[in-house]
Amino acid sequence: MSATISHTGLVLGRWTRASYRQPALIAFTLVQPAIWLLLFGQLFQGVVHIPGFGNSSYIAFLTPGIVMMTALMTSGWSGTSFIQDMERGVMDRMLASPVSRGGLMAGQLLSSASTTLIQTILVFAIGIAAGARYHGGIGGYLVTILASVLVGLSFGSLSNAVALLTRQQTALIGISQFVSLPLTFMSSIMIDPSVAPHWVNVAARFNPVDWATIAARQSLAADPDWSSVWRHVGYLVAFTLVVGWLSTRAFRTYQRSV
Repeated sequence: MSATISHTGLVLGRWTRASYRQPALIAFTLVQPAIWLLLFGQLFQGVVHIPGFGNSSYIAFLTPGIVMMTALMTSGWSGTSFIQDMERGVMDRMLASPVSRGGLMAGQLLSSASTTLIQTILVFAIGIAAGARYHGGIGGYLVTILASVLVGLSFGSLSNAVALLTRQQTALIGISQFVSLPLTFMSSIMIDPSVAPHWVNVAARFNPVDWATIAARQSLAADPDWSSVWRHVGYLVAFTLVVGWLSTRAFRTYQRSV
């Protein structure tokens, strides 16, 4: 365990330094969620007038959803760093060394999680500047940050597993889009479940992105249903642990195939 923690720190440092050497990429990952929030906030602001919509401020309703959407979309690209390492021969040297497989995965994911954290804070800052108001206190913000990081970690793990199994950038991009877009629109990110089609609500019950969105919105409410919040956070934690274990196992499949 001590070796895994030590290796995680070293790998985290490596990916963090690599990220700061690409300022254009950092700027894009921070500006993109702001565009989504302002664009969708203006485009769909009229939905609050639909009978049954449970929120009078669409920007307040949308902001937690965009937080989760950003975490999902950004984490979908996580595996590209592994593919770059494969193409340069770095991955083979890593796996030939005594580095912990768990540390190799965790360090890269924690580096991506730091980006998710910054994006979450940025989206909230823009949402509040645009008029969003929340009465859940600091606890609501912390739960939202936790949920967004869990979304980033879980789908980042899936992206890394796909990268290890396919070893192709085009395949990773295609699979990422195939997964992320349905998960986004079969959730309550942009629309209140009360006015969505019944089949969307049924699908959302099994959607980790919707679990995160529900936990965030309820924790930010004036009178949160904490039992529902922690139940959905628990679902997210379990999902993250399962896909994290599966993605670590993907290293073995990669090693057998090279």
